[in-house]
Amino acid sequence: MAEHNLKLFGMDAATGRWMFVAIGLLINVCLGSIYAFSVFRKPLETLWGITSNQSGYPFMVFLAVFAVAMPLAGSLMAQWGPKKTTLLGGLLVGAGWIAASFSQDITTLTLLYGVLGGAGVGIVYGCPIAVVAKWFPQQSGLAIGLTVMGFGISALAIAPLMKAMIDHPDIGILNTFLYLGIAFLAVTMLLAQLLHFPPTGWIPAGLTAASAATATAPTLDLSRREMLKTRSFYALWATYTIGCLAGLMAIGIASPVGTEVAKLDAATAALAVSLFAVFNGLGRPLFGAITDKLGPKHTAMLSFAMILGVSLLVSFLGQGHAMLYLFAFCVLWLCLGGWLAIAPTATGIFFGKKHYAQNYGFVFTAYGAGAILGTLISGNIKDITGSYLGAFPIVAGLAMLGMLIAAIGLNPVKHKQTG
Repeated sequence: MAEHNLKLFGMDAATGRWMFVAIGLLINVCLGSIYAFSVFRKPLETLWGITSNQSGYPFMVFLAVFAVAMPLAGSLMAQWGPKKTTLLGGLLVGAGWIAASFSQDITTLTLLYGVLGGAGVGIVYGCPIAVVAKWFPQQSGLAIGLTVMGFGISALAIAPLMKAMIDHPDIGILNTFLYLGIAFLAVTMLLAQLLHFPPTGWIPAGLTAASAATATAPTLDLSRREMLKTRSFYALWATYTIGCLAGLMAIGIASPVGTEVAKLDAATAALAVSLFAVFNGLGRPLFGAITDKLGPKHTAMLSFAMILGVSLLVSFLGQGHAMLYLFAFCVLWLCLGGWLAIAPTATGIFFGKKHYAQNYGFVFTAYGAGAILGTLISGNIKDITGSYLGAFPIVAGLAMLGMLIAAIGLNPVKHKQTG
């Protein structure tokens, strides 16, 4: 079915569909506040007398539950549609943040914020991506990248806001969770009302059905079960895990590394998190567009080469070098943003768009694996050695492994060549 006279937001559909990108970006600004969590870590360590490893538990559990909830959300979306699924997730996001404000220790905070909030973000996150992927059947990398850019740039505004609220004598650490939770709940529930899929068989004006089918060159529209029988899925999952491990580790320790390794003051380190967030946000449309041009394999290898280079630099030259810290963490946050565009675009290219929400939900579990591994590696090395620097040689080795897996395994699925 071609576009005909379909209207969106008072515009022709080819133009109006970009509003779904803007809506998704704004929803992701609320969801992406987890990327500013490192601003909470030092104050929580002081408040409750906990270790560096313990202060990372809410971040780690939040991202792990986020990833586990994504496959469930894909199934929910197939039954309920994106609007109702986003409403459920938005309710859990708000509840997680608000409930966290009543925590008395790190375990309670981890359960309320990490489990409730993480589940909510996991349910919401895939909804605008799936909507945009279906409204953009051709060259969807840029549109998806712009949609998820909101998650990356969230910390740009949220990190200094959190810092100001935490330091304010009338607000403090726990009330910061409360006030932000109320705001995120309201915004997400409102924007959810606008999300919906295109009519069955819809394609943009000027694009034939044949060219739409071959634009991203999926040879098959695979179900989740069929996808899990392909070598391409496991290569994509492994490379996505490594890419997320490097980036999420950098996000989780950005503020303390700034103060302890680069020797910045706390306020400057918090501002640095906002700078990194710009690169995290830009990485999504940038690597999305590169994936449209070069394909997933070569884009993944480019990302791993960048991760490898800066990890080696930090390993050998990081102590006391503020400019190197800023450069390296900008690159790591950029590459994480890149993977949040490479992987969803690759999912559509390799496995088709018919079962996209369910398939990407399962691919996204790699994000949770990367969150757990990255947080455990950095936290334990800090507690054992007294410095976060020892984590970077490990990341460099994993980046080399990622390049190898991408070179061998990131290939489109060929008909009847699964297993």
